[in-house]
Amino acid sequence: MAAGGEKVLAMRPKVTLRIFRFDPEGDQQPRYDNFEVPLAERMTVLDALFEISDKQDSSLAFRYSCRGAVCGSCGLYINGAYRLACETRLESLNSNEVTINPLPHLPIIKDLVVDMEPFFEKYRRVVPYLKTQTSPPEKEWAQSIKQRKVIDEMVDCILCACCHSACPVVWTDPEYLGPAALTKAYRFVADSRDEAAEERLKVVSGEDGVWRCHTIFNCAQACPKKINPTYSIQRLKGKSVVQKLKFWR
Repeated sequence: MAAGGEKVLAMRPKVTLRIFRFDPEGDQQPRYDNFEVPLAERMTVLDALFEISDKQDSSLAFRYSCRGAVCGSCGLYINGAYRLACETRLESLNSNEVTINPLPHLPIIKDLVVDMEPFFEKYRRVVPYLKTQTSPPEKEWAQSIKQRKVIDEMVDCILCACCHSACPVVWTDPEYLGPAALTKAYRFVADSRDEAAEERLKVVSGEDGVWRCHTIFNCAQACPKKINPTYSIQRLKGKSVVQKLKFWR
């Protein structure tokens, strides 16, 4: 049985994964290592990375979490596009060679793992949670279907940082909040239950906030969840102007 199983494995088509490798603690320059992996049915890029880590090179570093296509931990730059490794099937890439890079423009910790702290620092600045001043209701904060629909798209953000990594303004301005943080800011500003819109609008309307957006739409193209951060940013611009007019009055 074992010999037969090995023969079946040998007959399966293989795909070459060309993987970015770099350890800042020991490497002078980054490089690419090639690994051949037998292509299994419905195999994802994350499955292939596990295959390599388990059977070929246990030193390969990559990040993942629940594998449910909702956590955002495995966001990578795969064959020239931002994707989630856990939901990207190798067969869908239509190539015998797959090039895998970490998210560009973020500090590299090792191989495919980047330092997300700059990203989450911006996220924390927009106060990403509901805030209220009034006394809480006995059971829950009620919200109609119509009220919830306003924020449906923004709630789907999984903080993978793909849009952040793809934004040209982020590349050149380390203080710019970035599309993900601004999308989350609008998610709470537009939430009917929240009472801290004024506080958030002061944060996002500053020099490193919404007015730094050049409306290039890289963020919308990069998002694996098909969210359009540019829409949220434009809505925040409008609300910021209204707030300023109220102040001047």
